[in-house]
Amino acid sequence: MQKEIIVLLGGPGTGKSTLINELVARGFCCYPEISRQVTMKAQQEGIEQLFLEQPLLFSEMLLKGRIEQYKNALEEPDNVVFIDRGIPDVVAYMDYIGDEYPASFVKACEDYKYSKTFILPPWEEIYQSDSERYENFDQAVKIQEHLVDTYKKYGYELIEVPKDTVENRILYILDKI
Repeated sequence: MQKEIIVLLGGPGTGKSTLINELVARGFCCYPEISRQVTMKAQQEGIEQLFLEQPLLFSEMLLKGRIEQYKNALEEPDNVVFIDRGIPDVVAYMDYIGDEYPASFVKACEDYKYSKTFILPPWEEIYQSDSERYENFDQAVKIQEHLVDTYKKYGYELIEVPKDTVENRILYILDKI
């Protein structure tokens, strides 16, 4: 079997981390979203919202971490690895806020390709803000649009995961791989 590096993507609050946690509970190799770690580290250093205050620095840190995740996933003994958000997310968020970024961001999107991409749609009923998620639901919908555009731009076929129970969403994903 060929190595499958699979990304779960979607705007904030669509249930990605919940699905990753359930996949881990079922014994799958999964890599968590790293933006919370970057945000919390910056908060410990006195920067409340690094993405809002220094978006390029934040995005460079995320890009580096996501490239590391990708490379690590290639080395995993498991044939299937799930990742919570991918490299093109960095470009999508920068486009969302209208900031410029270096060509290395585009090159990373072109150089590191995922096997499959599952997108979770905005879902207002489960959406929650917290200390690391500053966006409101309308902003989450706009981010979703940028994610869709960016992933399609880099040639990905997005498989939409229906709004449903965690169990049914997991079964849907597993059926598609």
